[in-house]
Amino acid sequence: MKQMMISIAAAVCLMCASSASFANEMGKMANEMKGEMTGDMKAATDAMKATPDAMTGEMKGEMKAKTDSMKASKDAMKDEMKATKDMMKGDMKGAMGY
Repeated sequence: MKQMMISIAAAVCLMCASSASFANEMGKMANEMKGEMTGDMKAATDAMKATPDAMTGEMKGEMKAKTDSMKASKDAMKDEMKATKDMMKGDMKGAMGY
């Protein structure tokens, strides 16, 4: 009985020591991964910062083209509505005898 208790105690001690060691290793791996991710993010950020002027010019051009096309369609719709309104006015005047 005494031997069995000693062997159980020894097994428990070994398990605790190995779990502490495992936790330590996991902590080291987590820190390494954080370092790698930080480096990757910094590289990506630097790459994005290097090309804002080119992208900004393209984006400005695209936005200006979209804005111009929307203004043109707005003006076309305005003209169409005015023509329809004038036609309806003429029809009403004719029906009323003016």
